[in-house]
Amino acid sequence: MKTLAVCSGGLDSVSLAHMVAAEHELTGLLSFDYGQRHRKELGFAALCAERLKVPHQIIDLREIGRGLSGSALTDSVDVPDGHYAEDTMKITVVPNRNAIMFAIAFGLAATHKAEAVAAAVHGGDHFIYPDCRPAFIEAFQTMQDRALDGYAQIRLYAPYVNLGKADIVADGARYGTPFAETWSCYKGGVRHCGRCGTCVERREAFHLAGHADPTDYEDADFWLEALRRRRA
Repeated sequence: MKTLAVCSGGLDSVSLAHMVAAEHELTGLLSFDYGQRHRKELGFAALCAERLKVPHQIIDLREIGRGLSGSALTDSVDVPDGHYAEDTMKITVVPNRNAIMFAIAFGLAATHKAEAVAAAVHGGDHFIYPDCRPAFIEAFQTMQDRALDGYAQIRLYAPYVNLGKADIVADGARYGTPFAETWSCYKGGVRHCGRCGTCVERREAFHLAGHADPTDYEDADFWLEALRRRRA
């Protein structure tokens, strides 16, 4: 299956790229610059493409990103600390982000005769992000089937949509993903902060998967406090 993979440079999408390269025909990686404060992740996507020896394209969506205001990922709003599933993490929503990105990816995939677009949405995203849920994936596929009717048949390949991040770590390890060469932290500092929702989720995932976490965190133990707070 000739597959174009959407790759942010994060643990999930890099792991997916390695899996697709091993099991299918990876035609390239597609990334998006929407003005995210942690845009350093794009450099890790470029490293992944170089490692897998496939083309890498970055689509400039910064003008659109400026219009999608109110998110801690694009505005000067503090990124909250805590567990990924806390209500406070809703401030990290960028409205319609995946719908916009996937529509572009499908257009490019159709142009280049790919058979699938791979996306690393996963079960842990369901709490906060509506455009990562199974219902969205199904509806988007239906929409694209109509949009490309008679021109192309492209599958939205989302193998992690019902899996947790620990499952992705296990899968990534199976396919030799160099986890240290991925970026998750929403704060975009020199090191992973260890405190934002995505850092906590990353740290927890390695623990649950029973796999050593090579990430350099500023606060490597905060995730335990975040878990206790969520369970209280």
